[in-house]
Amino acid sequence: MFTGIVAAVGRIETVSPLGDADAGVRLRVAAGDLDLSDVGIGDSIAIQGACMTVVTLEAGHFDVDVSRESLDKTVGLDQPGRVNLEKALRLADRLGGHLVSGHVDGLGEVVRFAPVGESHELRIRAPRELGRYLAYKGSVVVNGVSLTVNTVSDEADGCVFSINLIPHTVEVTTLNELAPGKRVNLEIDLIARYVERMLSASDGVARPAL
Repeated sequence: MFTGIVAAVGRIETVSPLGDADAGVRLRVAAGDLDLSDVGIGDSIAIQGACMTVVTLEAGHFDVDVSRESLDKTVGLDQPGRVNLEKALRLADRLGGHLVSGHVDGLGEVVRFAPVGESHELRIRAPRELGRYLAYKGSVVVNGVSLTVNTVSDEADGCVFSINLIPHTVEVTTLNELAPGKRVNLEIDLIARYVERMLSASDGVARPAL
C-alpha cells in the first residue's frame, strides 16, 4: 500500500528487454533523493503510480521487472525519463494522501494544464468506465500522486475532471511535464471501488470489473 505522496523524483536510466516482443522489460532506476537504506530485495516501490518489486539493489539505484501486461496498461515505464517514486507504506507512517494500491485502473488524457493564479489547473479525460468512481472532493491518483477532484463532467467520450495543483506539487513531482494530449496513469479511490462492489452485489446487477 502507498499514500500517493511522492517521496522523490527518480529517473529510469535503462530499459532492457527480458525476451522477445511479448516479454516485459527490466528497468534500471536512479533513485534520486529516495532513501534506499531500508529497502531490500522484494520490497515494493511505486513508479509513476505503478507498484513494482525491487529485484536488484545497489548504491542509489534499483532494478524492477515490468511485465508486458503492466506495460500495456500504463504509460511512462517503457522508456528513460523522470518518474515519481514512493516506497511502500509502513503502518506507523502518516497517511498524508489516501490509501493507494499502486494498481493502475486506466489511462487518462490531459485536456488542459495551465497556470491559474499561483496554482495550475489540470484537466484530464478519463475513460467512461472510470467516470462513476470520480466525485467532487473525492480522491484520485495521477502518475502516483494523490490529488483531490475539483470538478467532474460526464461527456460522450469519457469523463473530464479537474484538479488544482499547488506550486509545491508541481515543483516536486513529474506533473510539471504534463501537456495537453499526454497520457497519464490513473488509480481510483479504493473506497469508491468497494462501494461499487457492495452496491452491485446487493441489487443483483452484474457490472464489469475493472
